[in-house]
Amino acid sequence: MNIFYPVQLFADWLTYSIFGIIHETLLANAVNFFIFDTIKILLLLFVIIFTVSIIRSFLPPEKIRNILSHEKKYIGNILAALLGIITPFCSCSAVPLFLGFVQAGVPLGTTFSFLVASPMINEVALVLLLGMFGWKIALLYIVSGLLIAIFSGIVIEKMDVRNLVEEFVWNGTGKNIKLPELSWKERASYAKIYTLDIVKKVWLYVVIGVGLGAWIHGYVPTEALVQYTGSGNWYAVPLAVLIGIPLYSNAAGVIPLVGVLTEKGVAMGTALAFMMAVTALSLPEFMILKKVMKIKLIIIFASIVGLGIIFTGYFFNFILG
Repeated sequence: MNIFYPVQLFADWLTYSIFGIIHETLLANAVNFFIFDTIKILLLLFVIIFTVSIIRSFLPPEKIRNILSHEKKYIGNILAALLGIITPFCSCSAVPLFLGFVQAGVPLGTTFSFLVASPMINEVALVLLLGMFGWKIALLYIVSGLLIAIFSGIVIEKMDVRNLVEEFVWNGTGKNIKLPELSWKERASYAKIYTLDIVKKVWLYVVIGVGLGAWIHGYVPTEALVQYTGSGNWYAVPLAVLIGIPLYSNAAGVIPLVGVLTEKGVAMGTALAFMMAVTALSLPEFMILKKVMKIKLIIIFASIVGLGIIFTGYFFNFILG
């Protein structure tokens, strides 16, 4: 039995018995979708973020910097991308993380691998993709996101763009910080506080994202979307990426919308390329990063990541039909 079957029963009860909405109407479909997906996503967020928070308690920023501060070729990029999955940041923390990594001696390319992976592939994205599309799509997305992050960091490192980073960034001490050891009780307490904090920050995005998705699910004709965003349109993927760049959201807000778009016939690769662009190529993040790097480096960074996302979109469309 589907583990979310009780949630579906509750959504049906609210929609048809409490609200008294007539079955099989556009309004009923939209309301039922909204109730079910909102509850399902919030439940998944609580469970998985708490679990990931326990893991994260073993990896504070100082320890992450220590792990990544070696010169082994390509290994740092792989580790940085993997660590990005369990250490997400928002655009407001991009600058302090960039400064901390570079000043601790982490290679510039490795730092960029982390900057790409962290917003694109985090526990929130994993929760929502797993809940809405299943483990196969979630796994494909994680692997493709990791490859984009690793490849982007390697390319930037080879380009030798140190001169495009503001001079003050290189003036850090690079000293290691002694880390206190936490007990399991302290880790559980940290996980609880962190989980509540994250859910408080993203619940509104969830509601807005699911609400918009519910409206599309109930009212937008399938043909109107497929005409422009079906897998047969070569321009659909790059167009989705360009549309996503100026938008500001996180996975909690955009993935529910992706779920509805694919239900309506939008090609999976096109929808995921849109999501990747929104989360990894955020215009507000670029504006904040302008404080520590020159515009030319931001353009290089965005171009490399953007090309990787476009390739991934086409690849998803190809293998998923």
